[in-house]
Amino acid sequence: MKKILALFLFLCGILFGAEAQQLTRFAVVDLTKVYTAFFRESRAVREFEDRSARVQSEIDRMTAEVQEIKLRQAEAALKGEDQQALRLESEVNRKTEYLREYYRLRTQELENQKKRLAQSGTFLDQVYDEIRFIAESEGYSMVLNLKENTGILWFSPTVDVTDKVIENLRSKAGR
Repeated sequence: MKKILALFLFLCGILFGAEAQQLTRFAVVDLTKVYTAFFRESRAVREFEDRSARVQSEIDRMTAEVQEIKLRQAEAALKGEDQQALRLESEVNRKTEYLREYYRLRTQELENQKKRLAQSGTFLDQVYDEIRFIAESEGYSMVLNLKENTGILWFSPTVDVTDKVIENLRSKAGR
């Protein structure tokens, strides 16, 4: 009986000693790469880019219109049609001022929308959930941001979970 008790205590000591010496596993993730690979493809960013393209298209259209009126003004001035040239000059000034104001307002709206997208808590929550899932399922104790931690001097590519995070985000987004 004493031998069995001694063997049991010995095995418990080994198990507790092995658990006390468990290695801490670290992983790294490149959040910039995750952003460019996943978030840039998201619906919100596509909508922003579509809106930005529509605004630019409208600005291009208005600019072409102003240029066409300037051309007609120059032709009227060459023909000696002073009244027509003055009327067209007034129209150019009015449309140019409208274009400046339109550009200023739309640019400000787009910048505000861009800031909201960059600070989107939903996106960050998704990324952090995926990082936590991968870390827990693969036994990592800590995951470091590769680009923002200047303390990382070297790491093995086997601890880089960036591609796994991107893959999981894409599969959950249905892509």
